[in-house]
Amino acid sequence: MQKYSCGLGLRTEFLHEIYATELKPSWFEITPENWMHMNIKHRKTFERLVSDFEIVAHGLSLSIGSNTPLDTNFLKNLKTFLDDYEIEYYSEHLSFCSLDNKQMYELLPLPMSEKMVTYLCERVDAVQNILGRSIALENASYYYVPYAEMEETEFINEVIERSGAKLLLDVNNVFVNSHNHKFDPKEFLNKINYDNIAYMHIAGHMEVSDELFVDTHGEDVKDEVWDLLEYVKNAGVTKPLLLERDNDVPNYEKMMHEYKHMQKIYS
Repeated sequence: MQKYSCGLGLRTEFLHEIYATELKPSWFEITPENWMHMNIKHRKTFERLVSDFEIVAHGLSLSIGSNTPLDTNFLKNLKTFLDDYEIEYYSEHLSFCSLDNKQMYELLPLPMSEKMVTYLCERVDAVQNILGRSIALENASYYYVPYAEMEETEFINEVIERSGAKLLLDVNNVFVNSHNHKFDPKEFLNKINYDNIAYMHIAGHMEVSDELFVDTHGEDVKDEVWDLLEYVKNAGVTKPLLLERDNDVPNYEKMMHEYKHMQKIYS
C-alpha cells in the first residue's frame, strides 16, 4: 500500500456495482471470514477485483487475547486463502472474542498489564509463524475498562514494539473511547508511536446519548472524527487510510461520495 492511498471496505451489498461506474478506490479491505467460503454468485466478481486491486485482509475471529489455544486449523485455512489470492497484509483486533472455546462475536477489551503484553507477544509470534507473514493489530473500542496497570497507549506501544506486529490505528475508535471514558483524543494520539502504523481506519458511530457513543460502523463519519483525522495527518502520518461501513451499508455511489471526501481531506 502506498502512503496517502485510500481504500474502501468491500461489502457484498455493493460488490456487483463496482464495475458499473468509473469511481474506484485505490484498494479494498475484506473480512476473510466472509470470503473464505464465498458462494458462486460472488466468486467471479471477487476474483476479478483481486486481479485488479490490492486486497488487504482484516479479520474478526482470531481472538488474539483469548484464554484458549489458538485455532490452528482456522489459521491454516486462512493462510491458504491469503496465499491463493496473494493477499500480503492481514490485520486483527487487540482484543478477544472467544472464551473457553465459545465464540461471542464481540470484540472485548483486555486487561492492560505486563503479563498480558507477554502473553500477546507469544500469541502474535505463533500467528505470524503459521501465516508466514507479519500482522497488524487494531486499537479496539471498548465500553468497560478491565484490570489495568498501565495506560492504554503504553499497553498498545508495548505490544506492538515487543511482538514485532504493526498497528492498525482506528481513528474513530480513539474518538469514541475518548468520549466514553473522558480523555483527550489528541493527547492519546500524541503518545502513539506513529512509526509502527501499518494503515488506518475511519468510520461512523452512533451517538446513543450524551454519555455513550457506540462504534457501530453504521453511520456516516462525524465531523469530529474528520477533524481528528486532520490532526493525525498534520502530525506527519502518511500511512494508507480506509473507510469502513459494516451496518446499514448504502449503495456504492453513496459510499464513494464519502470516500472522495475522505480522499480530499487526507491527500
